[in-house]
Amino acid sequence: MTPEQKLALEEKVITMLRTVFDPEIPVDIYSLGLIYKIDIDDNGDLAVDMTLTAPNCPAADFLVEDARIKLESIDGINNVDIRIVFEPEWNKDMMSEEAKLDLGFL
Repeated sequence: MTPEQKLALEEKVITMLRTVFDPEIPVDIYSLGLIYKIDIDDNGDLAVDMTLTAPNCPAADFLVEDARIKLESIDGINNVDIRIVFEPEWNKDMMSEEAKLDLGFL
């Protein structure tokens, strides 16, 4: 897979992650800053490190499964591995400016 192909796939991954919403927060998980790493290998296997707004987030299973299903639908992605990580600890400064505005933090 060429670097250009990986970049194009990464853009599709980000676009898809922007369609995954925490049911309690009207902002997508990418804009919330919950995605820490997106890595696509030469075989089209995708590894995503993400966190949650809180370790006991009741929507955790829903968010991971929604993201997995959507990411597996992308042409060129073969396997999806989503890891939940808690370091660094998430805080509202990780949100995009748009997300901060939507949630009234600006």
